[in-house]
Amino acid sequence: MAIKQIEQSIIDRAFDEGWIRPEPPAHRTGQRVAVVGSGPAGLAAAQQLNRAGHRVTVFERSDRIGGLLRYGIPDFKMEKWLIDRRIDLLEAEGITFETGYDIGADVSAAQLRERFDAVVLAVGADRPRDMDVPGRGLRGIHFAMDYLVQQNRRVAGERVKAHPEITARGRKVIIVGGGDTGADCLGNVIREQCSEVQQLYIYAQPPDTRAEGNPWPQWPLILRTYPAHDEGGSREFGLMVTRFEGEHGDLRSVRAVRVEARREHGVRTFVPTFDAEVQLDADLVLIAIGYQGATRSALLDELSVTFDAGGNIGVDEGFACAPPGVFAAGDAIRGASLIVWAIADGRAAARSCDAYLTGSVRLP
Repeated sequence: MAIKQIEQSIIDRAFDEGWIRPEPPAHRTGQRVAVVGSGPAGLAAAQQLNRAGHRVTVFERSDRIGGLLRYGIPDFKMEKWLIDRRIDLLEAEGITFETGYDIGADVSAAQLRERFDAVVLAVGADRPRDMDVPGRGLRGIHFAMDYLVQQNRRVAGERVKAHPEITARGRKVIIVGGGDTGADCLGNVIREQCSEVQQLYIYAQPPDTRAEGNPWPQWPLILRTYPAHDEGGSREFGLMVTRFEGEHGDLRSVRAVRVEARREHGVRTFVPTFDAEVQLDADLVLIAIGYQGATRSALLDELSVTFDAGGNIGVDEGFACAPPGVFAAGDAIRGASLIVWAIADGRAAARSCDAYLTGSVRLP
C-alpha cells in the first residue's frame, strides 16, 4: 500500500470517528486579515491566522469556495465532498467566507486595506500561455482551464452560464500540451464520450527509465503515464502545431510539423526534422501549454505589488510583498505547481503575517 493511501485512510477514519474537531482560538487579537483566494494556499493561510486569534475573511471570486481545487481539478482526481468537509471545519473554527467578490472591482483595494489590518494574496497563476499561430481565432479552440471549469460545473450538476459552452461529446479532440492539465482534459473528454482524442507533445518521447545523465536526486526525466492515459486516446511526441484550419469560422483541422529540441547559448529552440507537415482532423482543440503567472488585475495594480520575470507576484523570504502588510503565497508567487507547495506557502505566509501583526513569531 502506498504512503498516500495510508495517510488517506488515517484522516478519513479520523473524520468518521470524530477525532478531527474544530479548534477555534481561545482568545481573539482584535485584528482582521483578508485572504484573497480560496484555493489550497488561501485556505491554509486562513486556518493558521484564525488559530492565531485573528478574524479572518476569505474572499472568493467564484460562487463556491475551493478555487482550482473545486473547478480546476476533476472529480476523478478529487471528489468535492472532501473540500466541503474541510470548509465546514474552517467555518466552525470561526473563519468567514465571502463568495462572488471580485476584489478590485466589487471592492477596491483601498476599501480592503481600510477594513483589514493585513492582506494575504492567494490568487493563483491562472493566466494561460497562448499559441500565436495562424487560425487561432477559429471557433472550437479554447484554453484547457476554461473547459475544465465548465466540465466541473456540469459534473456537480450546476448550470454552465459561460458562452460559448465547451463540450467534447461526439467531437474530435486535440489536446496541445502534456502536463497535469492536459491529462485532466484527457480524462474529461473521454468521460464526455468524444469521438476521438489525441494529445500532442512538442518534446520527444522521454525514456521509461532514468538516463545516465539524469541520476538521483535529480528530477526524473522519464515518461509519465497518468491513469487517464490508460482509459483511451493517443499521444504524439515531437509535434509542434504550426496552424489551425477551418471552414466558415469553425475549426476543422490542425497542422503540425515534427521537431526536435535543441539548446544553444542557453536558449531552447525547436528545429523541424523534415519538411513534411502532419494534418490532424479536429473540431475541438484544448490548449494546455502552461501558465504565465497571476492574472493582472485592478487589485494587484492598486496594491502596487511587483512581479518577477515569470509574471509571478514578487515576495521576500518571508512571503511579504513590497507594500507593508501585504503577503502572497501559492501559485501566485511560484507559478502553477503542486497543492502541497501551495499549502506549505500558505502556512509560511500566515506565519510572517502573524509576526507582522503581533511583533512576535508564534506560528510554526
